[in-house]
This record gives sequence, C-alpha cells and structure tokens, in this order.
Amino acid sequence: MTYDLLIRNGRVIDPETRFDQVCDLAITDGTIAAIGTDLGPAKDEIDATGLVVSPGFIDIHAHGQSVAADRMQAFDGVTTTLELEVGTLPVGEWYDDQAKKQRVLHYGTAAAWGFARRAAFGGFTPDGTRNPTEHMAASNDLRWSTDTANAEQTEAVVSLTRQALEEGAIGIGMPNGYLPGAGLKELSLICDLAAEFDRPTYTHIAFVANLDPKSSVDSYIRLIGLAGATGAHMHICHLNSTSLQDIDRAVELIAKAQEQGLPVTTEAYPYGTGSTVVGAGFFSDPDFPQRTGNTYNDVQLVKNQHRFIDRDDLLSAAHEDPSDLVLWHYLDVDANEDHRRMLDVSVTYPGGSIASDAMPWVRPDGSIYDGDDWPLPSEVSAHPRSSGTFTRFLREYVRERAVIPLVEALAKCTIYPASVIERCTPQIARKGRLREGFDADITIFDPATITDRATFTDMNKPSEGVIHLIVGGTPVITEGKLDTSAAPGQPIRCPVSSIAT
Repeated sequence: MTYDLLIRNGRVIDPETRFDQVCDLAITDGTIAAIGTDLGPAKDEIDATGLVVSPGFIDIHAHGQSVAADRMQAFDGVTTTLELEVGTLPVGEWYDDQAKKQRVLHYGTAAAWGFARRAAFGGFTPDGTRNPTEHMAASNDLRWSTDTANAEQTEAVVSLTRQALEEGAIGIGMPNGYLPGAGLKELSLICDLAAEFDRPTYTHIAFVANLDPKSSVDSYIRLIGLAGATGAHMHICHLNSTSLQDIDRAVELIAKAQEQGLPVTTEAYPYGTGSTVVGAGFFSDPDFPQRTGNTYNDVQLVKNQHRFIDRDDLLSAAHEDPSDLVLWHYLDVDANEDHRRMLDVSVTYPGGSIASDAMPWVRPDGSIYDGDDWPLPSEVSAHPRSSGTFTRFLREYVRERAVIPLVEALAKCTIYPASVIERCTPQIARKGRLREGFDADITIFDPATITDRATFTDMNKPSEGVIHLIVGGTPVITEGKLDTSAAPGQPIRCPVSSIAT
C-alpha cells in the first residue's frame, strides 16, 4: 500500500497510552493508518528526526474564532479551537456562518447562556455571525447582567439555551462572573439542562475577589454544589486568573470534589495576566483594589496600552465602549516568588487542561480584525496567550524549568481537554491520540527550540518551533512555513436534535 504521507524517525508520543518511541507514522485519507517501522512507501514524506510527533493540541477555551486567530494558533500547535466559556447564539446560525469561511483549524461552540439571558431581558437579538466577545458588553444597559430574572424571563432563558443544545452546542457557556444578577435557582435550571443533554458547562466563576463575602472561594463552593445537586459536569475555566491569590484554596476544593466523584474539571494558562472587556462588572466595584489585591493601574487597554489611573478613568473607558479588551495583570510572576508558585499550582494541577482563553485580534480602534492578511498587520493586537499559550507552557514548564515531564505536559494539551467533551462530541473521541484509526491531527515540534514570541508590547509575533502542523491529514505548516491556502478545518458539534431540524 502507498500512504498519502509518511512521517519518519520522529519521537512519536501518544499521551493517553504513554506510548513514546522513535518510529514512523503513516497517514491515509486523513486518518492515521499505521505506526511502526518499515511501513512502506508514501506519496510524500516528512523527516522528523530530532522532533516530537504529538497529537494536535485541543484548545477548549478560545474566543478568536477567525482565520487570523486560527493561523496564529496553528504556530502554537493547536489543531482544534473551541469557543466554550462564552459560547454563541443562535448556534445553528454560527455554524452556518463559519462554514462559509476558510477555517484553518477545527472549530466549535457551546450554547451562550449569557446571550439567552440578554435576549430574555429584551431589546437584544443574538447574532450568530458576530464574535461572541462583541455581545458580552456591547451596551450600557446591563440589566441582563445585574438583575435577577423573573419567572417569565427564566423560562425564556431555559428555552433559548435548550434550543441551542438541540442545534448541536457542545454544552453551555456560563460566564457567571459577567452576569452577577443570576440567582442559584436560574443556574440550577441551566445545569439541569446540561445534565439532561449530558454536556458540560464551562464556567467563569461568579465572584473574582479574595475577600468574603462573594469571594472566589465562595464561587468554587457554589459550582461544586451545583455539580452535586444537578449532576451537571462543571468545567471551571482559567483556574489561575479568577482565583487571584486564593489559588491554593481553590485547588484544595476542586481536588476534594473530584475525590468524591463529582463531575468537576478545570483548566489554566501559563500567564499571570488575564484579559477581558473593560465593561466587566467586577472592575466597577468601588472596593475593587481591596477585594482583589490589585490597583486600577494593573488594568490596561489592549488597543492603545493605556493603564488606568483610577476608578473614574476606567469607568469613563467602559462608558465609551464597554466591549473594549483589557489586560489585567493580576500576578507579578517575574518579581514575586509566591505569585510564581501560585501560578505553577494552577498550571500543573493533576488532570487539568491547558487552555488559552485566546482573545480576538483587534485593530487600534478596538474593532475585531477579520481579515486574512499574513503575516498579521503590525497594528493588530491581542493578549499574547492568543498566539503563545501552548508553546510557552512547553518551553517554560518542560524545557527550561523541568517542572513537568514532556509526556504529561502533552496530555494536558491533548487527551485531558479531549476527555472533557468527548462523551458528547463524537469527533473529539477520534482526536487527541496517536493511534491507528484516529484522526490525523498532528503537531510536530522541535523540543529544543519551541517557544512563544509574543509579548505584552509586541503581541502579534507567532510562536516558533512547530515545524509541521497537520489538520485532518492536510499540511498547514510545513518546515515552519504556513500554507495560506490551507483551510482543512471542520466543525466540531454535538449531534443535532431532530427537534431542531
């Protein structure tokens, strides 16, 4: 037999089985056809001597969702990029719109509970053709965020979320921290839906603070309680950034919940800086400095790098455009040894996934860049995690600091995120592994050179060290160069209900 592609002499690692050998891997029709030696001829070959051959990285928390975002994440080793924390609405419309684009990576979305809530409060119609971050704070009328839903509104929220699940959403995005008005009764009904459909929730915790009442610890206990009360799988997003300086206690609570068999999982990214919209409610809290241990100067506009002077300065920007992206420098990992230790605790949490929380690329005026120029225009920017999360993790935690073994590190980039969603998403059950019969989504990188290059002052530099990237059997990066014509990305979607069709 003649294979389509033969990868020779690479260090082939399957994180699920812990297979780790120098051998060959053959691909035919987008599928891994064989792994071993002396496999026979192929139409094309890759010499992977000295390189690691890994399953493509699966990012279950990525807000970019565009051709530009895909290309930057390709150099970060990502082959599947999913919008799960916020989600979209209407889900069917979003998938239809994405199918018209030349997506480079596999893509998918959760149901946007937040947008269902906003629609239920009136005066808003969700648009599945827009990036979800544009809906998160695109109005100065925030009753949908701050107010408790009445019975009629709650019924509408549940109905819209159910419809999104019937349209194939990969669970429910629950950015509770942006909707503090939601009560536990409403949240329990949404979790009931997740349990009914056997799909996860992806939750930004309700409170981002280190002081009671309404602390981060309070939020974790709420989530764990919802898992126990409803049976819903509660996936906790960015353990690092929303725990602030309570990471140690948060980790203890999650571990105890898992020991009791509760369906709770988590993720983190290797930065002490987060990113969100300037209109996020927790910034407007008059006690923000006392409750978070940060100052307003720790919050920075992405579009012009402005650091806020005080609360009035921040509120003025939020009034001008609440959807403008900001950076929040919540830990000083370079200067503070204990901050570094806390970040490590979140990133290395056993069984936890690496997920980027990649933000969209924006122009200087704050609008989202949706072009297909390559390289990206010099003026567009985003959080560096939008291009360097996985490569930064491998460089720093594996090569430079030897905090975690390579095989386990790759598990955090592949099989662990796959395991969060594969029960409800058949396509994912074929990804995140290197074995015969599984999808040929493959990242081939140089362990000696892999690194992130984006910084907070030079954000749009693609990472280095991913020598080849294969998506569904199609080369996207070859010898470190992007094929700008490659668009093999396919939708990742739960089965669509007959009711929806």
